[in-house]
Amino acid sequence: MSAAAPTFLEFFCGGGMARAGLGDGWRCLLANDIDPKKAASYAENWGDETLIVDDVRAIDPARIPTRADLAWASFPCQDLSLAGLGGGLQAERSGSFWPFYNLMTALHGQKRAPRLIVLENVCGALTSHGGRDFQAIGKALHALGYAFGALVMDAIHFVPQSRPRLFIVAAAGDVITPKSVLETGPNPLWHSASLITAHNKLHAELKAVWRWWRVPAPSAPPPPLSAILQDPPTGVTWDAPEKTAKLIAQMSDVNRAKLKQMQQAGHPVARTLYRRTRPDADGGRHVRTEIRQDDVAGCLRTPAGGSSRQTLLIADGDKVRTRLLSPRETARLMGLPDSYRLPARYNDAYHLTGDGLVAPLIRHLAAHLLEPLLSNTP
Repeated sequence: MSAAAPTFLEFFCGGGMARAGLGDGWRCLLANDIDPKKAASYAENWGDETLIVDDVRAIDPARIPTRADLAWASFPCQDLSLAGLGGGLQAERSGSFWPFYNLMTALHGQKRAPRLIVLENVCGALTSHGGRDFQAIGKALHALGYAFGALVMDAIHFVPQSRPRLFIVAAAGDVITPKSVLETGPNPLWHSASLITAHNKLHAELKAVWRWWRVPAPSAPPPPLSAILQDPPTGVTWDAPEKTAKLIAQMSDVNRAKLKQMQQAGHPVARTLYRRTRPDADGGRHVRTEIRQDDVAGCLRTPAGGSSRQTLLIADGDKVRTRLLSPRETARLMGLPDSYRLPARYNDAYHLTGDGLVAPLIRHLAAHLLEPLLSNTP
């Protein structure tokens, strides 16, 4: 690696998927996570030379050796998620943003604030508390002299997984922004309606430092779902025929028609299944099994309960089989190479990948926005 390689700090680092996406052309100065299991995976894959396993609140700015080019923070999403309790940035987990921000403030006081900050989270961060949490983040960045903009990037453009995520990209005042990374207004590819609404709610002083970042569409289509499947799978077993029959029995007529169409394709067809609780004609509710038909998996989630795990269905004529996605398949859905070492326990591996970042998306963002922003900056 060149001594001039851009440097980064990786907070809430998990298994190091931001690092996987940035690639070998970047040099890590510090990585941090409070979760010992995730940190063990980080160390297993990247070494522990720069790793601090502790609360972000406990990090002394003196542990950061020099001014970094980038600070990446994928802070906890639970309180910003639409499925969460709505605590927002004031709640314990998503409120971890503030200790991270306090560290950035301390570095700013030492004239060592990173040239770029990337905040990654769920899209619920745009609407949490009526947009006030998004405004609070923008106000905090502006207070440190950063200009900022955001993108909603869906992993579906890079891997066979639907996973829209919010990326707030902030540039310090001394970053020279090339015109090539700026749009004149929102681009529907990465600037969703909810993002535009959140922008429109910003106060005037924040709109004045807002940037509509330009990132091109990927040049190649994502692989199909079948491309990430293991044969044979590791870490999971095929369901007993009785369990598969029960899943099929829970399908509506519409979903049984989808299954029949798969069976008549003349070759094996793989799709993912979901179990949903739906209202019935008698005013009650019961569980339905539904087929996702667009050749991608749904968003991987951390398996706090069995319902968050996705079931794979493969139909080949009369032969229909089901099973959970294997840990390696979840890693492939995050764009990780098979050389990436996963935890031995199924839930630990699923938790690590389901809580991570899609590496090819990060590489695309780095190549087309982060690296150009740094290329002319002293």
